[in-house]
Amino acid sequence: MFLGLDLGTSGLRALLVDDTGASVASAEAGYSVSHPASGWSEQDPAHWITACDSAMRALAADHPGPMSAVRALAISGHMHGAVLVDDTGAPLRPCILWNDTRSHAQAARLDATPGVREASGNIVFPGFTAPKLVWVAEEEPDIFARVAMVHLPKDYLIRHLTGEAVAEMSDAAGSAWLDIAARDWSALLLDAGGMDRAQMPRLIEGTEVAGTLRADLARDWGLPSNVQVVGGGADNAVAACGVGAWAEGAGFVSLGTSGVILAARDTCAPMPETAVHTFCHAIPERWYQMSVMLAATDSLNWLGGITGQPPAALSDLLPDAPTGPSSAQFAPYLSGERTPHNDAAIRGGFTGLDIAHGPADMAQAVMEGVAFGLRDGLEALKATGARLDRLIAIGGGTQSPFWCQTLANVLGVPLDLPAQGEFGAAMGAARLAICGATGADVAGVMTRPDIARTIDPDTTLTHAYSSAYARFTATYPALSALQGA
Repeated sequence: MFLGLDLGTSGLRALLVDDTGASVASAEAGYSVSHPASGWSEQDPAHWITACDSAMRALAADHPGPMSAVRALAISGHMHGAVLVDDTGAPLRPCILWNDTRSHAQAARLDATPGVREASGNIVFPGFTAPKLVWVAEEEPDIFARVAMVHLPKDYLIRHLTGEAVAEMSDAAGSAWLDIAARDWSALLLDAGGMDRAQMPRLIEGTEVAGTLRADLARDWGLPSNVQVVGGGADNAVAACGVGAWAEGAGFVSLGTSGVILAARDTCAPMPETAVHTFCHAIPERWYQMSVMLAATDSLNWLGGITGQPPAALSDLLPDAPTGPSSAQFAPYLSGERTPHNDAAIRGGFTGLDIAHGPADMAQAVMEGVAFGLRDGLEALKATGARLDRLIAIGGGTQSPFWCQTLANVLGVPLDLPAQGEFGAAMGAARLAICGATGADVAGVMTRPDIARTIDPDTTLTHAYSSAYARFTATYPALSALQGA
């Protein structure tokens, strides 16, 4: 038996699988996010430990036999968070999360530092870890002076589980301290961010054993005494493992809270000027590139909040298949945007609204705006040399047939919808645990899920959506000029 843990922003999920990768059981525990100021997003790392304990105890209570046969576990975690610990390993302050934008000025300074983009392979975005530490140095100097080490969220949890201070490669790649080509900490990047290599944990690959689970935790959770804890990975890298996207040409689109298009790469080919992220994969000697938009299903959630209708109800107002783009358009920049604009200040809006438009028209415009934003990301990925002839579609937004068909029409590629089952980050983590503990070949473990159906682009609407996309691309500079005035 093997365990995959998915440390998300709002909760932790533990998945128990057998040695074939088949799901046996799962348990979840939630926690909250704190927003103490505008643009701030923080979490108490103690909540992750409590949630992990709760989920593991639930599995132990309901499935004692399988839990007693667990050989290894691995963790997927949300990226970029900064957990600052003192010389005893205790957190000095709440974790500053990936969606925290307080360090936008520090990020801009780092990004403008000669050699930084070249060394990291990425623009330094405000959500990355390095600018967060510069902010702490400037705004909380007493805390900064006590920082003995910095952990990413899931690596902090690994330290709790094993006592080992490690940093897994795919997660570390999003810190702006890692040389992604060399897969090692960069002296130039650390110096630019005011950090020291001694404050960095030991680097490991996602399939490498980090340590052995603490004996007291193993006892409390009904696990064997020699459970290995494997490196795991950053959430999107591990989700790629869950859907078998680890070799050149494979990729997925995620319609989640944020929107992601990920392309697996066999080589390291960064092009930071595109605002595409280039990171180490959780699999050794592999990389991945992804475009990121900050508000995908979050845009529909927002519309639901202001119309008083749940997102699912808004989706139900629309037919299964679109007949063409809406006359209204929506710019999905509710929290700024990453790819391709790298603009934390831009904000969204509707254009072309008519007095006859109602909630259904606005829901359609929101779904199309998200699809157009993802098309921006796909075009940026193509500029780096990534080629994606089809995509696996995952995330909560794929429950909407209208949204899926719209996305296929806008992207111009077939979308494969997985059959019911486990294929997300928790499954990817379990697969990493299997490979790390047994030495199993990645190709035999990290396979594609069964596909329930494929959604092909409606070629009769290609011209209409191309015209609508052209109008969408003109929206950003117009909004930027207005909001900057």
